[in-house]
Amino acid sequence: MARYTGPVCKLCRREGVKLFLKGDKCMSHCTLERRNTKPGQHGASNRRNKESEYAKQLREKQRVRRTYGVLERQFSKTFHTAANRPGRTSENLLQILEMRLDNLVYRLGLADSRAQARQLVNHGHFAVNGRKTDIPSFIAKPNDVITVRERSKGTEYFKTRALLLAQKGVPTWLSLDINALTGRVVTIPSRADLELPFDEQMVVEYYQR
Repeated sequence: MARYTGPVCKLCRREGVKLFLKGDKCMSHCTLERRNTKPGQHGASNRRNKESEYAKQLREKQRVRRTYGVLERQFSKTFHTAANRPGRTSENLLQILEMRLDNLVYRLGLADSRAQARQLVNHGHFAVNGRKTDIPSFIAKPNDVITVRERSKGTEYFKTRALLLAQKGVPTWLSLDINALTGRVVTIPSRADLELPFDEQMVVEYYQR
């Protein structure tokens, strides 16, 4: 299945919650707040059919997948990796998704959205532990250091980004050196560290049905 390239606001309207697919822009220019209906010709219908448990589980799975910008097959593999790890599958799933390189670039404030972070990683702007890494799905570990490569620091984008970073904070499980444009993974986040618009336990129920 190809990656979705249409208007991302439609995805938020379909799921009925803000997925923050545009990053900070979602705080001030949110289509969902102006058009709180599902997209399509029947989106504004007043009919309210009761959703089955399967439908609810499917919606939560789609919310998680779309939030992190992961394709269906890749998401399924990620879930099974989480299920084979010790501990709660739901928390393992979130931890794997949060430790993706594109998500870490977004969390560090080096991109406005996960989609933009994925593009920056694909273009080779980052190194992990001093080694160029252009794979968005790369899974980092605690104490890994993510750095904007020297050749990229001189670009207009990262010069501007360095000025904006002073106004942003980073999660407690990450650290950021603004001057060096370098971030570090302090620890793997727990569920309590994350504010996310979905119930990941329903994703587990979806795959275990």
